[in-house]
Amino acid sequence: MKTKLFYIAAALLGLVACSKTTVSDLDLSGDCLVSALSLDGYEGNIDLPSRSIVVRLPEVYATSGMEITALTLSDGASCNVRVGEKLNMDAPKGLHVTNGDAVIDWTLSVLHDEARISHFVINDIYTGTIDQDAKTITVYIPGSENIHALVPTITYSVNATVTPASGVAQDFSEPVTYTVTNNSARSVYTVTVIAIDKPKALFVGAAQVMNDLDAEAKAACDWMIAHVPGTMYASFSDLQAGTLDLSECALIWWHFHMDGGVDGHDAFVAKAPEALAARNQLRAFHEAGGALLLTRYATNLPSFIGVTGDDEWTTPNNCWGQNEDSAELCGGPWTFRIFDGQNDHPLYQGLVQGDNANEVYCTDAGYHITNSTAQYHIGTDWGGYDNHGAWEARTGGRILGVGGDGAVVAWEYLPKDGKGGVICIGSGCYDWYSYTYEAGYEEKFHRNIAIMTENAINYLTK
Repeated sequence: MKTKLFYIAAALLGLVACSKTTVSDLDLSGDCLVSALSLDGYEGNIDLPSRSIVVRLPEVYATSGMEITALTLSDGASCNVRVGEKLNMDAPKGLHVTNGDAVIDWTLSVLHDEARISHFVINDIYTGTIDQDAKTITVYIPGSENIHALVPTITYSVNATVTPASGVAQDFSEPVTYTVTNNSARSVYTVTVIAIDKPKALFVGAAQVMNDLDAEAKAACDWMIAHVPGTMYASFSDLQAGTLDLSECALIWWHFHMDGGVDGHDAFVAKAPEALAARNQLRAFHEAGGALLLTRYATNLPSFIGVTGDDEWTTPNNCWGQNEDSAELCGGPWTFRIFDGQNDHPLYQGLVQGDNANEVYCTDAGYHITNSTAQYHIGTDWGGYDNHGAWEARTGGRILGVGGDGAVVAWEYLPKDGKGGVICIGSGCYDWYSYTYEAGYEEKFHRNIAIMTENAINYLTK
């Protein structure tokens, strides 16, 4: 046993001796520092702890072929790039600096000096519509607010400054200019606040303020405020409380999205309590001649406010939807079919046409869509609507669009007896927001969503 222990100890000592000899052969005495680097003459900011180099560039600057115009390393060091070499800086690059056997990897990237305002909210309630090309911001507020002392909350580019500062009260009785500065970039925005005593149109939702809407509804709301004069956002609790003067309001639009879908009558009752709490106010508005645009799962509402008669169970019978952050990728245009005889309906005028004149083209390849659908299955197999005639007889509606299997996906209730008209769009193709776009995405047919919506609003309020 003693002999075996002696040999094991000797072997371990030999391993240690070999390890020490190997380490001692490495030359780790050299530094691998980058003390200066420039691209196209723009000097990089070097951060030693993170081993990163960031080159600041003007807001609009091509980065696909930038030349290394300066590179200074530690004495004796070398790098995998050299002065005069051109790099594609559309994405960060790794720099490999060696000195003897010492190695350090650095990350080289560029940062554009963006000077933009991305959000402008007054009194934490009223969200401005931003035109980035014209550098203008328009905010609508109720006439009851004090326009001489409004407090804006401003979101702007990283590393930038804004003057006047965010959170400082301003008199907006006249337009106010805000200047955003970020290194070489500078932008001046003109903010105009318009007080509305009596809104001409409303976009409604469960959120107390429009900034708290889900991304899908927020995109629709932003579009409406920017394109329909006199539009304001209101919550269902605002309607229920009667805080708004609707005497000049011609239309209410509700675009109701919920991840995972709202499948039928009972699900709608459970998932739209705020809307149903204001059902009496919505019914009164409609019966007084107010028009309604109801899209996605909001198409359940007519059954609850008397539009379809006294039968609450005339809600869409075939509904589903995906989550926004894992939405389906469109490999090509998604469409629904114009119902027989409805090609000349105002809803479909001026659309971007595809190969089939009887189809409404709604998306493009590279768009991510939740396919959120609230439709009526037609057939004798299930659902209570044997054919299209049976559906119109029971609901009192007129079919405008159908899916590939004949399901009713767009329809209207005509104005009568002093009541306003209603348009419903429940097709999964009707989608306002893609959480990302695939490389090569080009918007062509998706513009039809806005065109169709504008057509619906003009038709309902003419």
